[in-house]
Amino acid sequence: MRYRSKTVATWVGVLAGALGAQRFYLHGARDVWGWAHPLPTLLGSWGAWRMHALGQDDRLAALLVPVLGVMLSIAMLTAILSALTPDARWDARYNPGLPPRETRWGPVLGAVLALMIGGIVLMGTIAFAGQRFFEWQMQAALAGTLTAA
Repeated sequence: MRYRSKTVATWVGVLAGALGAQRFYLHGARDVWGWAHPLPTLLGSWGAWRMHALGQDDRLAALLVPVLGVMLSIAMLTAILSALTPDARWDARYNPGLPPRETRWGPVLGAVLALMIGGIVLMGTIAFAGQRFFEWQMQAALAGTLTAA
């Protein structure tokens, strides 16, 4: 049984959690939920690339970019949850039978960064998706009035 560090888990979650790296670190390569992360993250990244290459009028990109935002927000939330788990509970869950270790400031700094990134990404995703929704509603309304006239 190997030791699973709360500090490492937090920082892996911050840096690569959207690809499932934190789940793989904690649960191994056979973790089903870990494998559920890469595809939506890569699709969202492809949408961001499409938006950069084709502009903001690309509807597929506008649908895929919020997927990336949601995946990044989930990754930051899991990093925060890992960082804020008490040491005794962490060791009981991930390191049973091993001597407990004190984590110090590493997880706290990771939680602060994850909170900043997660807040910015989540607010941006909500604003972007809301803006696109209302723009599409206005386009549909204008198209309906133009065809009726």
